[in-house]
Amino acid sequence: MTQSTRTSPLAESAQFDYPDLNISIKISHFIQETLALTKRLFIQLIRRPSTLIAGLVQPLMWLVLFGALFQNAPDGFMGTSGQYQNFLGAGVIVFTAFGGALNAGLPVMFDREFGFLNRLLMAPLVSRSSIVVASAIFIMALSLLQTIVIMGTIATLGAGLPNVLGILVIIAIVMVLVLAVTSLSLALAFSLKGHVELIAVILVTNLPLLFASTALAPISFMPTWLQWIALLNPLSYAIEPIRYIYQHPDWSLNAIAIVAPWGSVSLIGCLGLLSGFAAVSLYSIQPLLKRSLG
Repeated sequence: MTQSTRTSPLAESAQFDYPDLNISIKISHFIQETLALTKRLFIQLIRRPSTLIAGLVQPLMWLVLFGALFQNAPDGFMGTSGQYQNFLGAGVIVFTAFGGALNAGLPVMFDREFGFLNRLLMAPLVSRSSIVVASAIFIMALSLLQTIVIMGTIATLGAGLPNVLGILVIIAIVMVLVLAVTSLSLALAFSLKGHVELIAVILVTNLPLLFASTALAPISFMPTWLQWIALLNPLSYAIEPIRYIYQHPDWSLNAIAIVAPWGSVSLIGCLGLLSGFAAVSLYSIQPLLKRSLG
């Protein structure tokens, strides 16, 4: 007596191509899916406002505490002039956005453990990429709010504000970084076993990437081996352009933002490297979106 093999509904629904729908209808459905998933994330935030409050208070604590720690340092102690808070501001902006994006996979992981994600993947979605886009929009909105608060605080501390175009470039840098790191975080949420493993990766990754970047000290202050590590860190290519825009009112996209042991990188070069990082991150998550989850 033979037993017929049966494919699980989740595996059968791994990908919906909708060949009968034209491009405009697919786009319309994709937008609806993305908006619905984004709305759900904001509803969760409203129900847990402490998450937003902590996300706004923590970077301000970094500015105040680290700024106070080095306020009596000699002028030029780290190769910079002026107050240390002004130097630290760019690092706080980037690292705050990075931390929020790195945690983007946690809600998806909890949805996966509670069974909601499997039901979502069984739904006739036009594209599972709407899950990624919704998470990215949510984290981008939070990062934008955090960036505005941090920039306002930096201005209060005496660093002033860049011109309008400079502010727009800073926001663009933050958004590209958030998109890249959010994609990586979601890839981890789809590939790791549970939230314990994901939290472990976040804890192991967070601080090393902070200290192995130019967030707290300039490249020139580091030993040679740490300079090479910092220049392999994508965070440095977000921090240095923002810092350059703050320190040079007459900045231009062709200006040198990073002086590395192996060469110099312009501001537009940093933007290009960040964009490439985001493209690779988005590409890496696509195979994980197509497979079924256990």
